Amino acid sequence: MEKELATFKFRLWRRKITNFVMMGLTVVAVLVAIIPLIFIFYYTISKGITYLNLDFFIQMPKPVGESGGGMANAIVGTLILIGIGGGIGIPVGIMAGTYLSEFGNNKFGSLVRFLTDVLSGVPSIVVGVVAYTLVVVPMKHFSALAGGIALAILMIPTITRTTEEIIKLVPHSLREAGLALGIPKWKTTLLIVLKTAWKGIATGILLGLSRAAGETAPLLFTALGNRFWSTSIFQPIASLTVYIYDYAKAPFEDWNNQAWTAALVLILLISLLSLLFKILTRSKYKTNR
Repeated sequence: MEKELATFKFRLWRRKITNFVMMGLTVVAVLVAIIPLIFIFYYTISKGITYLNLDFFIQMPKPVGESGGGMANAIVGTLILIGIGGGIGIPVGIMAGTYLSEFGNNKFGSLVRFLTDVLSGVPSIVVGVVAYTLVVVPMKHFSALAGGIALAILMIPTITRTTEEIIKLVPHSLREAGLALGIPKWKTTLLIVLKTAWKGIATGILLGLSRAAGETAPLLFTALGNRFWSTSIFQPIASLTVYIYDYAKAPFEDWNNQAWTAALVLILLISLLSLLFKILTRSKYKTNR
């Protein structure tokens, strides 16, 4: 009896030690992941907040050699590019992910999954070259439309795979209940499954938009950039990422400082999009209860 009790205590002690060590390792892993992010945020805010003022949002870039000015055209251009990319990439990604989850248990579905995973790993500059070949060359000029298409291509894999995995988490009992009531499968998928999985799908959409908002290479080959005010989707357009790239490598201190401010504004823009999606998805779920 004493031997069994000693064995039990030893095993209990070993489990406690193992639990403590594993908890410690997970905390260290979290810190390793968070500390660089905190450092990036802190450094960007400390460098960019100095030149963050109203003029940055309402004024145009100044000519070379003149200090001051802003990036109003780049802020509007970034929103236009994200809007075009989202308008193309979000519906395609959601529909593709829905197909893979609900109807993709076949060879064609496996092929689509494989190609989606490959596309998610393709460097963004390659996507820019492809968009240049397929859109810019036939149009014979750079444009916001070409930039939006390039960003849409980058969004689609993230949204597709996220949508697929989230829809798979929806209980099959909901599908069976809809079918038992005589609702067609396509309507069950649209009105019940997608509605239930909307919050997770919105997270995937946000991830896709965030990735697209921070891309520079594809826009160099498609939207190019524009130092003047332009909102036409058929003309070259300015963007924050391209301005950050150009201003950061410039030999002018004022441009370097504005590059940090543009980076801060881009982070704030993505954070605002995240907050907006959180509010929309939360209110939607509260309404449906």
